[in-house]
Order: sequence, then C-alpha cells, then structure tokens
Amino acid sequence: MRQETGNIDRLQEIIKREDAVMLYFYNDDCPPCLSLRPKVEALLDQSFPEMKLVFVNSKSHPEIPASYNVFANPTLILFFDGKETKRFSKYISTSELHQAIERYYNIIFA
Repeated sequence: MRQETGNIDRLQEIIKREDAVMLYFYNDDCPPCLSLRPKVEALLDQSFPEMKLVFVNSKSHPEIPASYNVFANPTLILFFDGKETKRFSKYISTSELHQAIERYYNIIFA
C-alpha cells in the first residue's frame, strides 16, 4: 500500500495499526528525493510487498517532519510493530535499505 498524508494523526494511526511501515519524507524541490522514489517503490513491490509506504511532503507539511526530528530530505524511517527501527537520510543506498528491511521483515512476515 502506498499513500500520501499531511495529517499527523492519520500517520500515527497507520504506524500503530500496521506491522511494517516506511515513512518517506521528501519535497518536490529535492532531486535526490525524486530520483530515489521509484527505486524505493520498486524495492518494496519486489521484495517487501507487505510493507506500507507513506509519503510526507516536508515542504507542504513542516510540522510532521519536525515531530519526527527530520531535518533533511529525503529521509526514510522504518517502523516495525509501531517502533522506529532504522532511519536513512540524504544519500541512501538501496542495498543498505534492503538489508535493514529484510532482517525485521522476515521475522514478522516469514
């Protein structure tokens, strides 16, 4: 499931309700954000289909990244069982991201 939200209450509800969530903080003026997005989507589609992907536009909704201590874009935060497990920011390696997700994902969904 992919979705975009600008509502912090909705975001917190998703994190509590779902077993695996990735928050993707971005803005439209950030070339790395735009180039990384399709790679992250493909990674989740191919390897981690049960993980929920939620996009947050940091420029449009600055209160949300502030509440998660996000100060740079892109920033990806992984949540498993409602707890933050890993955070990636700025220059993100998809292979490192894959390894970080795989460990927890296999425990929950295997």
